[in-house]
Amino acid sequence: MKYDVILFDADDTLFDYGMAESHALSNAFLHVGMPTGAEDYAASYQEINHALWRDLEQGKISSAALRVERFNRLFAANALELDPEAFSEAYLRFLGEGTFLIQGAIELCEELAGYRLTIITNGIKEVQTSRIQGSPLSETFEQIIISEEAGCQKPETGIFDYAFAKLGISDKEKVLIVGDSLTSDIQGGINYGIDTCWFNPLGKENTSGVQPKYEIQVLSELLDIVRKTADFQ
Repeated sequence: MKYDVILFDADDTLFDYGMAESHALSNAFLHVGMPTGAEDYAASYQEINHALWRDLEQGKISSAALRVERFNRLFAANALELDPEAFSEAYLRFLGEGTFLIQGAIELCEELAGYRLTIITNGIKEVQTSRIQGSPLSETFEQIIISEEAGCQKPETGIFDYAFAKLGISDKEKVLIVGDSLTSDIQGGINYGIDTCWFNPLGKENTSGVQPKYEIQVLSELLDIVRKTADFQ
């Protein structure tokens, strides 16, 4: 086979982050006595959170600071008198319960049982560990590489150095990264010199200038890629 190791992004590639986020936000607001809080402020939160995660990718903020800063900004923008640190703690606890999977994730991983499967994710260690270990994929991955633990995040090459060291590998031609983010997963793979597969379930137009080697819209299409590359070895 051409690829021995497949690096999977977690959120919105194998795990449904939107469902996990909705679960966490709803329950965190319920926790502070605001049952309609998630409905009222979800759009504002997502805008703020996405901007901060882009800053994280660019090294402008740490994951530790991001945890609380997103709620600092949310509460300031909407004149909410809530404690952002306490809210963040509740939110992260509920987020860790979000083990929801993307359709086809279990079947894909079962079909790829002969490969060395690894998670490589930008995220908060305790949250990602809780979600992965609590899911049906808990026994699937040889390594779980989390940016907070690695000390750097995708698209930086350092997180790939960390992953390769953990896996005990050096041959980049044997590794494929699969993820939904062009700026994080795909750019990171390109930066490191490994093949890339963009998971694009909504068929978004790619105007980023970042060019993945492969593109799929459903997870099962990855099987065709790895099988064809094995046939042409």
